[in-house]
Amino acid sequence: MATIADYAGIPIAWCPGCGNFGILNSVKRALVELGMEPHQILLVSGIGQAGKLPHYTKGNVFNSLHGRPLSPAIGAKIANPELKVIAISGDGDAYGEGGNHFLHTMRRNHDITYLVHDNQVYALTKGQASPTSDAGFVTKTTPYGAAPPVNPIALAIVSGATLVSRGYAGDIEHLAGLIKTSISHKGFSLLDILQPCVSFNHKNTYNWYRERVYKLENEAGYDPTNKALALAKAEEWGERIPTGVIYRQDRLTYDEQIPALKMGPLVKQKIDPGLAAKLLDELL
Repeated sequence: MATIADYAGIPIAWCPGCGNFGILNSVKRALVELGMEPHQILLVSGIGQAGKLPHYTKGNVFNSLHGRPLSPAIGAKIANPELKVIAISGDGDAYGEGGNHFLHTMRRNHDITYLVHDNQVYALTKGQASPTSDAGFVTKTTPYGAAPPVNPIALAIVSGATLVSRGYAGDIEHLAGLIKTSISHKGFSLLDILQPCVSFNHKNTYNWYRERVYKLENEAGYDPTNKALALAKAEEWGERIPTGVIYRQDRLTYDEQIPALKMGPLVKQKIDPGLAAKLLDELL
């Protein structure tokens, strides 16, 4: 049985007080509580401070291009569905550079988990506005204030994600539970994680979030399978910000619809070179 110590990685270079520490601790805790060993998971990341998380833990790791972690994550899951594939991005990586990959991964319902560290700023490149920066947020690239933000929760609900959740890096116990739920879900799961950036975002601080976030599971009668209700919750931002499972639906995953996988994972199927030669002969 794996322990937290089994998931120790290289020394951490994040800023002291960064919300990423809470996310990292929650990921390790979730994996241990799920009884998963490091060799059973694949962590795929893009570029940014969030993209460093796989280095600070243990497991199979693939570092991809900026905004592109979903592509190799999809390929790995199709080749070996027995792997638990977790893609990791920041809000710029996921919703900016990677926006088109995000949309099409959701509509096809690939069976992967997407953890997005949402600090509402480009932190690695020293504080530019990101796709989720609040309207009017002043940065070096938006001296007159940022434009209205992308709403990743609403976008995920209408684009076909089958599990849409929001967590908060300042509540490790709750966040670890959401990560466990996301990893255990069969289908595409988005977990958007509110993550204070102590260096470049002095608006959306720990205190700012503590005064606003609330847990949906404490809301009497809330039904995450009700799409209209979920979309209404997705629009809540400002004085009250919901966390927890916001939307859930069941439908076939992409890999369940691939005939070749009915014979088992591609990595375990025998390769017959003669089949390739036959195909080449037909083309020549």
